[in-house]
Amino acid sequence: MRQLHYLSATELAALLRTRQVSAVEVMRAHLERIERVNPRINAIVTLVAERALEEAARADAHGPKGPLHGLPVAHKDLFDTAGIRTTYGSPVYAHHVPDRDDLIVRRLRAAGAITVGKTNTPEYGTGSHTVNDVFGATRNPYDLGRSAGGSSGGAAAALAAGLVPLADGSDMGGSLRNPASFCNVAGLRPTPGRVPDLSGKAAWYTLSVPGPMARTVGDLELMLGVVAGFDAGSPYSIAAPYTPDPEEGVRGLRVAWSPDLGGLPVDPRTAEVTAQAPRVLLELGADVEAVDLDLSDAEDAFRVYRAWYYALAHPDLDVLGPNTRWNAEQGRRVTGADLARAEVLRTGLYRRMAAFWDDYDVLLAPVSQVPPFPVEEPYVAEVAGVAMPDYLAWMRSAYWVSVLHAPAASVPAGFTAEGLPVGVQIIGRPFADARVLRVARAFEAVTAHHARHPSL
Repeated sequence: MRQLHYLSATELAALLRTRQVSAVEVMRAHLERIERVNPRINAIVTLVAERALEEAARADAHGPKGPLHGLPVAHKDLFDTAGIRTTYGSPVYAHHVPDRDDLIVRRLRAAGAITVGKTNTPEYGTGSHTVNDVFGATRNPYDLGRSAGGSSGGAAAALAAGLVPLADGSDMGGSLRNPASFCNVAGLRPTPGRVPDLSGKAAWYTLSVPGPMARTVGDLELMLGVVAGFDAGSPYSIAAPYTPDPEEGVRGLRVAWSPDLGGLPVDPRTAEVTAQAPRVLLELGADVEAVDLDLSDAEDAFRVYRAWYYALAHPDLDVLGPNTRWNAEQGRRVTGADLARAEVLRTGLYRRMAAFWDDYDVLLAPVSQVPPFPVEEPYVAEVAGVAMPDYLAWMRSAYWVSVLHAPAASVPAGFTAEGLPVGVQIIGRPFADARVLRVARAFEAVTAHHARHPSL
């Protein structure tokens, strides 16, 4: 019998559309996989099995209604889901059940996807290690003693373990990219506005974006085609629908390679794996050039904007865990002069990168500066012998990119000697999501690291 739980979403969609398998058959295969594997990794924290099977039966009865017809999907526990517990990783909301779906959930369901449940996240998505006081830690399927990353760690672990073929997530400082790198799956931080974020408090805030996660780049594109698109509720929503790049391959593309994004410390194990990526693209016909970047202005800009946002979103410090509270406290200290400085820094960086994109089509770099770390550690305290000043600093390779208003994909790049996954980051000019995914697709096709599943 076919292992339906490890078929790609694209393959499953074709089988469902032609009725070679039923939605109920697909759903049962995934629910059985969840029952066997999820207790060991703690990726899906709220399961709605009975409801999912009922919806699958209705999907079979009524026939295909969209490109994701009958596909199981799990939603990050930051996204509201009507009638399904949504905790945001906070004990305050441990029993919270929303009465409406967030936009990304509505779009997935309108395309025929069937909700299986919610994936784990740190409190309010704070940090790149998925652990909270409601559900505990999510473990990496490739090594149960390691972190799955975050904050979309539950989503990445669920995909890697074959619990669902598609999952959504969000990314402020790397939360779609870091867990994808840690779990050998693919994640895309889209250009802000590609997938609208209908914030009720910070409608103009562009550092945080929702987006897709999957096991293959083709599945990312399948999902992105559904969740992308204009919505008047977002003031910077992109009007044009997402369409894949009609070109294939990377021959002739100008690729910039930065092994450390301008001097960041990188664990030697990560450096060894990611160093193979530019060679792959060079062999595929791309023009690859090592570059010396200076993205350091992104540090202050990111931290100021992030702190300001946390103070806005979380005014009651008494109900917050330590990481979220620290961010909100930092935000209370932000002044008008701080915001002005951050805006000047970000604008200058955007202008310099606009000139950079005149010379290069994509930028290749590590996603994370370290491979998956022990799950008991709250964060990475040291990278390549360099002490990290706080729990954020080890993720600079991801959050500096967030400041660029650019699309960035994390694609499996290989494994360390201990068998830990490592991803490579493919970054493009703003709005060039399709080109980023074109390069990612070509890289994936020849490396096929995504085909190596954990030995659960």
